[in-house]
Amino acid sequence: MATTVKTHEAGGPGSDPRQRALEELKFAVLQRMIAEIDPEKMRRGDGTKHREAVEDAALAALATADAVLSGQHQQQLAREIADEILGLGPLEPLLNDPSVSEIMVNAPDLVYVERDGIIYLSDRVFRDNAHIMQIVERIIAPLGRRVDESSPMVDARLPSGYRVNAIIPPLALASPVLTIRKFSQDRFDFDELVSVGTLSLAAAQMLRAAVQVRLNILISGGAGTGKTTLLNALSAFIPHGERIITIEDPAELKLKQRHVVRLETRPPNIEGKNQVDQRDLVRNALRMRPDRIIVGEVRAGEAFDMLQAMNTGHDGSISTVHANSPRDAIARVENMVLMAGLDLPVRAVREQLASALHLIIHLSRFRDGSRRVTHITEVVGMEGQTVTTQDIFVFAHGGVDGDGKIIGSLVSTGIRPTFANRFDELGIALPPDLFLRPR
Repeated sequence: MATTVKTHEAGGPGSDPRQRALEELKFAVLQRMIAEIDPEKMRRGDGTKHREAVEDAALAALATADAVLSGQHQQQLAREIADEILGLGPLEPLLNDPSVSEIMVNAPDLVYVERDGIIYLSDRVFRDNAHIMQIVERIIAPLGRRVDESSPMVDARLPSGYRVNAIIPPLALASPVLTIRKFSQDRFDFDELVSVGTLSLAAAQMLRAAVQVRLNILISGGAGTGKTTLLNALSAFIPHGERIITIEDPAELKLKQRHVVRLETRPPNIEGKNQVDQRDLVRNALRMRPDRIIVGEVRAGEAFDMLQAMNTGHDGSISTVHANSPRDAIARVENMVLMAGLDLPVRAVREQLASALHLIIHLSRFRDGSRRVTHITEVVGMEGQTVTTQDIFVFAHGGVDGDGKIIGSLVSTGIRPTFANRFDELGIALPPDLFLRPR
């Protein structure tokens, strides 16, 4: 589903002559202050104390400038100068804004943000390409990473957990491009997901039971559809007495259980050595006596090891995958297994897949910015050369309201899944009409 893009929310990106004059004044004061202080030392110390000192020094410098500025403008410029010295410059207010979920720097005067699933052009600007590069290097240097002509792409995780990607010329033709994906510090539970319409109460009840009876679950969807959010919510139903091992690239999950071992991949060093990928971690996790293995996202050959784990006593495992539909998710996992370099016939791969997976939950992001579960699909087995599935719940579209919001809900198809007898065997009570098709 295409994402709606709206124009900037306030002001123009650097086109106003007065704004340009303020930028020039800010840069002049900034250069003078950098020559007088040690920014690196300031960043390592007490952040609050140093910010106050930098803002006071900036106000003093602005007071002696030739420009006539109101007190409000002086305070604003002082904050922006402190952001340049101690933080990430024009990005600092966006990083501190809890409503912003993604920051996309396409060019010095093209900084986009995502709010509630909708992309806006912000009023944040950089001076030039060199200014963007300065911020990129400030982000990745503490992480032991580099970006230059010999290594023009970098993917990293900030200490805050935010995911950062940067790509520079000559691969990015016009300007360095920086993307920062922020993750909410607040965990959504299933009650909240139901209240915001991500899924229905009936579907939430079934998924709670599915985790409790240790079904193997694959969450599929496009980028930014809420796969990790849903995985976090599902994990809350895992009993606290079980040993959980999570494998991620990068680490994003926030499980509430105490007995959790978190593993994260390691990129190659500057010499291109010592990389540890997800497949290495999945294989190692099998030797760590896990009750459940959670792979944040399968991307390549680790899909084979994940299926092997599911088929050899590690029921209740959960993972996510990028896909456009439940059927596409199956095809993608099949292709990933073939990427593992094993000389397996396609039928054997599909038999492994059909035996390992029980349930696929598919999410989509609609054009109004909402993220919703559109399919809960059971993997039934094999029929000839084909992995067979059946939809248990599907999203029923109800049109669009006057505000442009999508109307609809997740409803039962009337099909009772083959694994429902597991609920009865373990005494898990579910509403008798849970799988009845609504009239």
